[in-house]
Amino acid sequence: MAAQLQITVRDMPHSEVLESRIRQKLAGLERVHPRITAFHVTLEAPHNHHRKGGQFGVKLDIKLPGGEIVVTRDHDEDIYVALRDACQAARRQLTGHAERWQGAGKVLRSTRPRVASAETPGNE
Repeated sequence: MAAQLQITVRDMPHSEVLESRIRQKLAGLERVHPRITAFHVTLEAPHNHHRKGGQFGVKLDIKLPGGEIVVTRDHDEDIYVALRDACQAARRQLTGHAERWQGAGKVLRSTRPRVASAETPGNE
């Protein structure tokens, strides 16, 4: 992993297994967009809210040249599911960013409508 990685864990103990899973997921994201410069992952334990119950939270902050992607996902039972969902959303956004980045150097065709010539049928 060439990008700088920072993991913040709030209200739960640090887990080597979870850190390993984070590194695997982020390595996959680097294959989608290799120009990622930094990852900041924040993991939060559930807070017992009155209406929603406890929800694990995952926030991914991904720095890129020319932009930043921030994804936040919550799940009520499993931090791994929240991590998976956040990485899937980040993958979709990174794919779009990579396509725009690659397309920035291309010359776009004119989008002007074509003007019909006088010789076309129906123009009498």
